[in-house]
Amino acid sequence: MSEKKKVVVGLSGGVDSSVAAYLLKEQGYDVIGVTMQIWQDDYSSDNEENISAINDAKAVAEKLEIPYYVLNFRDEFKENIISYFIDEYFKGRTPNPCTVCNRFIKWEALLKRCKELGADFVATGHYAGIDKLPNGRYSIKNSVTATKDQTYALYNLTQEQLAHTIMPLGNYTKDQVRAIAADLKLPIAAKPDSMDICFVPDGDYAGFIKEYSGKDAVPGNFVDTKGNILGQHNGIIHYTVGQRKGLGLSMGHPVFVVKVKPETNEVVIGENDDIFSRTLYADRINFMSIDNLTTEMRVTAKIRYNHKGAPCTIKMIDNDLIECTFDEPVRAITPGQAVVFYDSDYVVGGGTII
Repeated sequence: MSEKKKVVVGLSGGVDSSVAAYLLKEQGYDVIGVTMQIWQDDYSSDNEENISAINDAKAVAEKLEIPYYVLNFRDEFKENIISYFIDEYFKGRTPNPCTVCNRFIKWEALLKRCKELGADFVATGHYAGIDKLPNGRYSIKNSVTATKDQTYALYNLTQEQLAHTIMPLGNYTKDQVRAIAADLKLPIAAKPDSMDICFVPDGDYAGFIKEYSGKDAVPGNFVDTKGNILGQHNGIIHYTVGQRKGLGLSMGHPVFVVKVKPETNEVVIGENDDIFSRTLYADRINFMSIDNLTTEMRVTAKIRYNHKGAPCTIKMIDNDLIECTFDEPVRAITPGQAVVFYDSDYVVGGGTII
Protein backbone atom coordinates (compact mmCIF):
# COMPACT_ATOMS: atom_id res chain seq x y z
CA MET A 1 0.00 0.00 0.00
CA SER A 2 1.72 3.15 -1.21
CA GLU A 3 -0.08 5.42 1.24
CA LYS A 4 -1.47 4.39 4.58
CA LYS A 5 -5.23 4.71 4.78
CA LYS A 6 -6.62 5.68 8.18
CA VAL A 7 -9.40 3.48 9.56
CA VAL A 8 -11.45 3.83 12.74
CA VAL A 9 -12.31 0.47 14.29
CA GLY A 10 -15.25 0.22 16.66
CA LEU A 11 -13.79 -1.61 19.67
CA SER A 12 -16.53 -3.14 21.81
CA GLY A 13 -14.19 -4.85 24.23
CA GLY A 14 -14.93 -8.20 22.57
CA VAL A 15 -12.78 -10.63 20.63
CA ASP A 16 -14.23 -9.94 17.16
CA SER A 17 -13.56 -6.20 16.98
CA SER A 18 -10.16 -6.68 18.61
CA VAL A 19 -9.03 -9.17 15.96
CA ALA A 20 -10.48 -6.95 13.24
CA ALA A 21 -8.24 -4.12 14.45
CA TYR A 22 -5.22 -6.43 14.44
CA LEU A 23 -5.89 -7.71 10.92
CA LEU A 24 -6.22 -4.19 9.53
CA LYS A 25 -2.98 -3.11 11.16
CA GLU A 26 -1.27 -6.14 9.62
CA GLN A 27 -2.65 -5.09 6.22
CA GLY A 28 -0.93 -1.71 6.56
CA TYR A 29 -3.78 0.51 7.68
CA ASP A 30 -3.31 3.34 10.15
CA VAL A 31 -5.72 2.04 12.81
CA ILE A 32 -7.54 4.06 15.47
CA GLY A 33 -9.61 2.28 18.12
CA VAL A 34 -12.88 3.81 19.26
CA THR A 35 -15.47 2.70 21.80
CA MET A 36 -18.89 4.21 21.29
CA GLN A 37 -20.50 5.34 24.52
CA ILE A 38 -24.14 4.89 23.53
CA TRP A 39 -26.17 4.06 26.58
CA GLN A 40 -25.25 4.49 30.23
CA ASP A 41 -23.10 7.12 31.88
CA ASP A 42 -19.38 6.48 31.62
CA TYR A 43 -18.80 5.56 35.22
CA SER A 44 -22.13 5.28 36.99
CA SER A 45 -22.15 2.98 40.01
CA ASP A 46 -24.53 0.49 38.33
CA ASN A 47 -22.51 0.26 35.16
CA GLU A 48 -19.83 -2.34 35.88
CA GLU A 49 -20.36 -4.15 32.56
CA ASN A 50 -19.89 -0.94 30.60
CA ILE A 51 -16.73 -0.02 32.55
CA SER A 52 -15.39 -3.53 31.93
CA ALA A 53 -15.98 -3.21 28.17
CA ILE A 54 -14.11 0.10 28.04
CA ASN A 55 -11.23 -1.29 30.09
CA ASP A 56 -11.02 -4.36 27.84
CA ALA A 57 -11.02 -2.24 24.68
CA LYS A 58 -8.35 0.04 26.13
CA ALA A 59 -6.18 -2.95 27.05
CA VAL A 60 -6.48 -4.31 23.50
CA ALA A 61 -5.54 -0.94 22.00
CA GLU A 62 -2.47 -0.80 24.22
CA LYS A 63 -1.52 -4.34 23.23
CA LEU A 64 -1.88 -3.51 19.53
CA GLU A 65 -0.17 -0.13 20.03
CA ILE A 66 -2.94 1.89 18.40
CA PRO A 67 -4.55 5.18 19.52
CA TYR A 68 -7.79 4.74 21.48
CA TYR A 69 -10.73 7.03 22.23
CA VAL A 70 -14.11 6.79 23.94
CA LEU A 71 -16.70 8.82 22.01
CA ASN A 72 -20.04 9.95 23.45
CA PHE A 73 -23.06 9.03 21.32
CA ARG A 74 -25.61 8.87 24.14
CA ASP A 75 -27.83 11.69 22.87
CA GLU A 76 -28.00 10.23 19.37
CA PHE A 77 -28.71 6.78 20.78
CA LYS A 78 -31.53 7.89 23.05
CA GLU A 79 -33.15 9.94 20.30
CA ASN A 80 -32.90 7.37 17.51
CA ILE A 81 -32.99 4.02 19.30
CA ILE A 82 -34.55 4.16 22.77
CA SER A 83 -37.55 6.26 21.73
CA TYR A 84 -38.13 4.05 18.69
CA PHE A 85 -37.85 0.88 20.79
CA ILE A 86 -40.46 2.05 23.31
CA ASP A 87 -42.87 3.48 20.72
CA GLU A 88 -42.85 0.26 18.70
CA TYR A 89 -43.83 -1.91 21.68
CA PHE A 90 -46.72 0.39 22.56
CA LYS A 91 -47.85 0.08 18.94
CA GLY A 92 -48.05 -3.70 19.35
CA ARG A 93 -44.91 -4.33 17.30
CA THR A 94 -41.64 -6.10 18.15
CA PRO A 95 -38.79 -3.76 17.20
CA ASN A 96 -35.32 -4.68 16.00
CA PRO A 97 -33.12 -1.95 17.51
CA CYS A 98 -29.83 -3.40 16.24
CA THR A 99 -30.70 -2.81 12.58
CA VAL A 100 -31.65 0.80 13.30
CA CYS A 101 -28.61 1.35 15.52
CA ASN A 102 -26.26 0.00 12.87
CA ARG A 103 -27.41 2.54 10.32
CA PHE A 104 -28.01 5.66 12.37
CA ILE A 105 -25.50 5.31 15.22
CA LYS A 106 -22.74 2.81 14.51
CA TRP A 107 -22.34 4.04 10.95
CA GLU A 108 -23.93 7.43 10.34
CA ALA A 109 -22.83 9.07 13.58
CA LEU A 110 -19.46 7.31 13.63
CA LEU A 111 -18.65 8.25 10.03
CA LYS A 112 -19.17 11.91 10.92
CA ARG A 113 -16.68 11.55 13.79
CA CYS A 114 -14.29 9.71 11.48
CA LYS A 115 -14.01 12.72 9.25
CA GLU A 116 -13.08 14.81 12.27
CA LEU A 117 -10.27 12.32 12.96
CA GLY A 118 -9.17 12.42 9.33
CA ALA A 119 -10.11 8.78 8.72
CA ASP A 120 -11.01 7.25 5.38
CA PHE A 121 -12.94 4.21 6.63
CA VAL A 122 -14.76 2.68 9.56
CA ALA A 123 -14.35 -1.00 10.37
CA THR A 124 -16.20 -3.45 12.58
CA GLY A 125 -15.92 -7.02 13.78
CA HIS A 126 -19.05 -8.22 12.02
CA TYR A 127 -18.98 -11.60 10.30
CA ALA A 128 -19.83 -10.32 6.83
CA GLY A 129 -18.16 -9.00 3.72
CA ILE A 130 -18.65 -6.05 1.36
CA ASP A 131 -18.28 -6.28 -2.43
CA LYS A 132 -18.72 -3.76 -5.21
CA LEU A 133 -20.93 -5.48 -7.78
CA PRO A 134 -20.75 -5.20 -11.60
CA ASN A 135 -23.69 -2.76 -11.52
CA GLY A 136 -21.57 -0.37 -9.44
CA ARG A 137 -23.47 -0.88 -6.20
CA TYR A 138 -22.03 -2.09 -2.92
CA SER A 139 -23.61 -5.04 -1.15
CA ILE A 140 -23.15 -6.94 2.07
CA LYS A 141 -22.06 -10.53 1.45
CA ASN A 142 -22.60 -13.61 3.60
CA SER A 143 -19.62 -14.62 5.71
CA VAL A 144 -17.93 -17.99 5.32
CA THR A 145 -19.50 -19.16 8.58
CA ALA A 146 -23.26 -19.48 8.58
CA THR A 147 -23.37 -19.93 12.36
CA LYS A 148 -22.00 -16.42 12.93
CA ASP A 149 -23.33 -14.66 9.82
CA GLN A 150 -24.45 -11.14 10.71
CA THR A 151 -25.67 -9.81 7.38
CA TYR A 152 -29.28 -9.70 8.59
CA ALA A 153 -28.52 -6.88 11.03
CA LEU A 154 -26.67 -4.88 8.37
CA TYR A 155 -29.26 -4.70 5.57
CA ASN A 156 -30.13 -1.07 6.37
CA LEU A 157 -26.73 0.43 5.54
CA THR A 158 -26.59 2.97 2.73
CA GLN A 159 -24.35 2.95 -0.33
CA GLU A 160 -22.35 5.86 1.08
CA GLN A 161 -21.81 4.00 4.35
CA LEU A 162 -20.79 0.79 2.60
CA ALA A 163 -18.31 2.66 0.40
CA HIS A 164 -16.44 3.74 3.52
CA THR A 165 -16.64 0.48 5.48
CA ILE A 166 -14.26 -2.45 5.89
CA MET A 167 -15.28 -5.78 7.44
CA PRO A 168 -12.14 -7.88 7.91
CA LEU A 169 -13.81 -10.96 9.43
CA GLY A 170 -15.96 -12.04 6.49
CA ASN A 171 -13.51 -14.80 5.54
CA TYR A 172 -12.92 -16.10 9.06
CA THR A 173 -14.74 -18.47 11.36
CA LYS A 174 -15.26 -17.70 15.04
CA ASP A 175 -12.79 -20.44 15.99
CA GLN A 176 -10.15 -18.91 13.73
CA VAL A 177 -10.73 -15.48 15.25
CA ARG A 178 -10.40 -16.80 18.79
CA ALA A 179 -7.22 -18.64 17.79
CA ILE A 180 -5.73 -15.40 16.44
CA ALA A 181 -6.62 -13.60 19.67
CA ALA A 182 -5.06 -16.39 21.72
CA ASP A 183 -1.87 -16.38 19.64
CA LEU A 184 -1.58 -12.63 20.20
CA LYS A 185 -2.24 -13.14 23.92
CA LEU A 186 -5.01 -10.56 23.76
CA PRO A 187 -6.67 -10.21 27.19
CA ILE A 188 -10.14 -10.88 25.72
CA ALA A 189 -9.30 -14.06 23.76
CA ALA A 190 -11.71 -16.23 25.77
CA LYS A 191 -14.34 -13.57 26.48
CA PRO A 192 -17.88 -14.88 25.79
CA ASP A 193 -20.06 -13.29 23.12
CA SER A 194 -22.70 -10.76 24.09
CA MET A 195 -26.16 -11.97 23.06
CA ASP A 196 -28.61 -9.48 24.55
CA ILE A 197 -29.74 -6.05 23.44
CA CYS A 198 -27.08 -3.79 24.93
CA PHE A 199 -29.46 -1.54 26.87
CA VAL A 200 -31.58 -4.41 28.23
CA PRO A 201 -28.91 -6.93 29.32
CA ASP A 202 -31.33 -8.83 31.58
CA GLY A 203 -33.81 -9.36 28.74
CA ASP A 204 -36.70 -7.76 30.65
CA TYR A 205 -37.94 -5.53 27.84
CA ALA A 206 -41.27 -4.72 29.48
CA GLY A 207 -39.56 -3.75 32.74
CA PHE A 208 -37.16 -1.46 30.87
CA ILE A 209 -40.00 0.17 28.92
CA LYS A 210 -42.02 0.90 32.05
CA GLU A 211 -39.03 2.24 33.96
CA TYR A 212 -37.68 4.41 31.15
CA SER A 213 -40.96 5.72 29.71
CA GLY A 214 -42.90 6.06 32.95
CA LYS A 215 -45.92 4.56 31.19
CA ASP A 216 -47.92 1.71 32.62
CA ALA A 217 -48.82 -1.24 30.42
CA VAL A 218 -52.63 -1.30 30.59
CA PRO A 219 -54.12 -4.79 31.09
CA GLY A 220 -56.60 -6.01 28.50
CA ASN A 221 -58.23 -9.12 27.13
CA PHE A 222 -56.81 -12.26 25.64
CA VAL A 223 -59.21 -13.25 22.86
CA ASP A 224 -59.36 -16.19 20.46
CA THR A 225 -59.37 -15.78 16.70
CA LYS A 226 -63.17 -15.37 16.78
CA GLY A 227 -63.07 -12.61 19.42
CA ASN A 228 -64.14 -14.69 22.43
CA ILE A 229 -62.53 -13.51 25.69
CA LEU A 230 -60.14 -16.07 27.18
CA GLY A 231 -58.66 -14.11 30.07
CA GLN A 232 -56.73 -10.95 30.89
CA HIS A 233 -53.24 -10.01 29.78
CA ASN A 234 -50.73 -7.77 31.57
CA GLY A 235 -50.33 -5.18 28.81
CA ILE A 236 -49.42 -5.53 25.14
CA ILE A 237 -45.73 -4.68 25.66
CA HIS A 238 -45.31 -8.15 27.22
CA TYR A 239 -46.24 -10.09 24.07
CA THR A 240 -45.00 -10.86 20.59
CA VAL A 241 -46.31 -12.96 17.71
CA GLY A 242 -45.49 -16.65 18.12
CA GLN A 243 -45.02 -16.42 21.89
CA ARG A 244 -46.10 -19.48 23.88
CA LYS A 245 -44.54 -19.08 27.32
CA GLY A 246 -45.61 -16.58 29.95
CA LEU A 247 -49.22 -16.26 28.82
CA GLY A 248 -50.76 -17.53 32.07
CA LEU A 249 -53.61 -19.24 30.23
CA SER A 250 -54.78 -22.74 31.14
CA MET A 251 -56.08 -24.04 27.82
CA GLY A 252 -55.11 -27.69 28.29
CA HIS A 253 -52.75 -27.56 25.29
CA PRO A 254 -50.11 -25.17 23.90
CA VAL A 255 -51.45 -21.91 22.47
CA PHE A 256 -49.66 -19.00 20.85
CA VAL A 257 -49.90 -15.25 20.32
CA VAL A 258 -51.32 -14.75 16.82
CA LYS A 259 -51.67 -10.97 16.82
CA VAL A 260 -51.24 -7.96 19.09
CA LYS A 261 -53.99 -5.34 18.60
CA PRO A 262 -53.10 -1.97 20.19
CA GLU A 263 -56.27 -0.33 18.87
CA THR A 264 -58.41 -2.55 21.10
CA ASN A 265 -55.70 -3.50 23.62
CA GLU A 266 -56.27 -7.17 22.82
CA VAL A 267 -53.86 -10.07 22.38
CA VAL A 268 -55.20 -12.70 19.98
CA ILE A 269 -54.49 -16.31 20.93
CA GLY A 270 -54.60 -19.26 18.56
CA GLU A 271 -53.27 -22.69 17.64
CA ASN A 272 -49.88 -23.47 16.13
CA ASP A 273 -51.34 -23.50 12.61
CA ASP A 274 -52.63 -19.94 13.13
CA ILE A 275 -49.13 -18.48 13.32
CA PHE A 276 -48.06 -19.71 9.88
CA SER A 277 -48.48 -17.47 6.84
CA ARG A 278 -47.24 -17.27 3.24
CA THR A 279 -47.39 -13.49 2.74
CA LEU A 280 -45.91 -10.46 4.45
CA TYR A 281 -45.76 -6.75 3.69
CA ALA A 282 -42.88 -4.46 4.59
CA ASP A 283 -42.10 -0.76 4.38
CA ARG A 284 -39.06 1.45 5.17
CA ILE A 285 -37.35 -0.37 2.32
CA ASN A 286 -33.59 -0.11 1.81
CA PHE A 287 -32.22 -1.64 -1.38
CA MET A 288 -28.58 -2.68 -1.45
CA SER A 289 -27.46 -4.88 -4.38
CA ILE A 290 -30.07 -3.28 -6.65
CA ASP A 291 -31.15 0.33 -7.10
CA ASN A 292 -34.86 -0.47 -7.21
CA LEU A 293 -37.27 -3.33 -7.77
CA THR A 294 -39.17 -2.91 -11.03
CA THR A 295 -40.35 -6.48 -11.61
CA GLU A 296 -41.01 -9.57 -9.53
CA MET A 297 -37.84 -11.12 -8.16
CA ARG A 298 -37.03 -14.54 -6.73
CA VAL A 299 -35.06 -14.29 -3.50
CA THR A 300 -34.48 -15.96 -0.16
CA ALA A 301 -35.90 -14.04 2.80
CA LYS A 302 -35.03 -14.08 6.49
CA ILE A 303 -37.73 -12.80 8.85
CA ARG A 304 -35.66 -12.79 12.04
CA TYR A 305 -32.00 -12.97 13.00
CA ASN A 306 -31.89 -16.73 13.58
CA HIS A 307 -34.22 -17.63 10.67
CA LYS A 308 -32.48 -19.85 8.12
CA GLY A 309 -34.29 -18.12 5.26
CA ALA A 310 -37.02 -19.33 2.89
CA PRO A 311 -37.53 -19.01 -0.88
CA CYS A 312 -40.08 -16.41 -1.96
CA THR A 313 -41.12 -13.90 -4.61
CA ILE A 314 -41.04 -10.15 -3.94
CA LYS A 315 -42.62 -7.23 -5.76
CA MET A 316 -43.23 -3.55 -5.09
CA ILE A 317 -46.88 -2.62 -4.71
CA ASP A 318 -46.31 1.03 -3.78
CA ASN A 319 -43.41 3.49 -3.53
CA ASP A 320 -42.29 2.16 -0.14
CA LEU A 321 -44.28 -1.04 0.21
CA ILE A 322 -43.10 -4.50 -0.76
CA GLU A 323 -45.06 -7.76 -0.91
CA CYS A 324 -43.25 -11.00 -0.14
CA THR A 325 -44.92 -14.33 -0.94
CA PHE A 326 -43.20 -17.45 0.38
CA ASP A 327 -43.31 -20.77 -1.44
CA GLU A 328 -44.35 -22.45 1.82
CA PRO A 329 -45.93 -20.95 4.96
CA VAL A 330 -43.41 -19.58 7.48
CA ARG A 331 -43.81 -19.34 11.23
CA ALA A 332 -44.50 -16.18 13.24
CA ILE A 333 -44.15 -13.30 10.80
CA THR A 334 -43.77 -10.50 13.34
CA PRO A 335 -44.64 -6.83 12.72
CA GLY A 336 -41.72 -4.58 13.63
CA GLN A 337 -39.04 -7.13 12.80
CA ALA A 338 -36.83 -6.82 9.74
CA VAL A 339 -37.24 -8.93 6.62
CA VAL A 340 -34.02 -9.24 4.63
CA PHE A 341 -33.82 -10.47 1.03
CA TYR A 342 -30.89 -12.39 -0.45
CA ASP A 343 -29.82 -13.24 -3.97
CA SER A 344 -27.32 -16.05 -3.48
CA ASP A 345 -24.72 -14.68 -1.02
CA TYR A 346 -25.64 -11.02 -1.43
CA VAL A 347 -28.15 -8.82 0.38
CA VAL A 348 -30.72 -7.46 -2.07
CA GLY A 349 -32.26 -5.26 0.57
CA GLY A 350 -34.85 -5.36 3.30
CA GLY A 351 -37.50 -3.53 5.23
CA THR A 352 -39.67 -3.50 8.33
CA ILE A 353 -42.52 -6.02 8.51
CA ILE A 354 -45.91 -4.34 8.89
